[in-house]
Amino acid sequence: MSRLVACAAGLLLPAFVSVPSALTAQRAPAVSRIIAMPCTTATAPAVRSAARRTTLRWKGRDVRWAEWPVQLGARGISTTVIVVDIDPARIALTLEIARDGDALAPWSLDNAPKDAVIALNAGQFTDDGPWGWVVHRQREWQAPGVGPLSAAFVIDTAGRAAILRADEIAEARRRGGWEEALQSFPLILNDGALPPGLCAPGAVDLEHRDIRLTLGVLPDGHVLLALTRYAGVGSAGNRLPIGPTTGEMATIMRELGVARAVMLDGGLSAQLLVRDGPVTTQWHGLRRVPLALVGRVKAELAPTPTGR
Repeated sequence: MSRLVACAAGLLLPAFVSVPSALTAQRAPAVSRIIAMPCTTATAPAVRSAARRTTLRWKGRDVRWAEWPVQLGARGISTTVIVVDIDPARIALTLEIARDGDALAPWSLDNAPKDAVIALNAGQFTDDGPWGWVVHRQREWQAPGVGPLSAAFVIDTAGRAAILRADEIAEARRRGGWEEALQSFPLILNDGALPPGLCAPGAVDLEHRDIRLTLGVLPDGHVLLALTRYAGVGSAGNRLPIGPTTGEMATIMRELGVARAVMLDGGLSAQLLVRDGPVTTQWHGLRRVPLALVGRVKAELAPTPTGR
């Protein structure tokens, strides 16, 4: 039986438009204290429009990104959250694989296309390749996996993005109309609240800390990414596997205004590239992965080369 790599959540079992003004302020962000959403809120009424209590200083043009300093939990663990805002009306998001001739090869940021303005590792994986549902260019490459805390990130043929809960995937698959889809776990926010399954015994190690990479969709349709890096010992320690718990990551995403969010593979796999013209900023991982998500400026919006 294949071993599921689930360092993103300490799992024992597998399981989106413009940003509001509170996020667009151009002053330096204050350090925020992040406290885990407790399990007692799992059955509370859903929060459809989460309050945004932080300000971010955005960089970039095609893809906006910012660094948000936070302190985690009672111990105040210093962490940087790299927040990326992607407008699907401008950026075409697609799945990507690496090839060695005709064979599949492991992917890392070194394989990111030269025209990509965003690139990151996608989903979870087993020893045999990607875990769960994979749709690429309207073709289903792999059937959905089974897990109550799983979720699917989908892009329809009109370019709109969404996150589907596990109980919505079968109907969405039957209906079709998806350009791209990937499945991951766990779902950490469902309409602004913790999914009850997160607190079920044996489902998720709620005390586990690690590097996190999480994807959400804002109410206006923008895709929001959040990657964490430990900041306690400066840049030398930013790959140390220290970061938010699952509950703290849920708090981070809700404070950023996300109603639904799912973790991608974190830990050693977590890697992200943002390209702004000639400037490329990268946060490397230590593990190659079988599947990536990349974004390119849509052809009709790309600048025309000089002289043509």
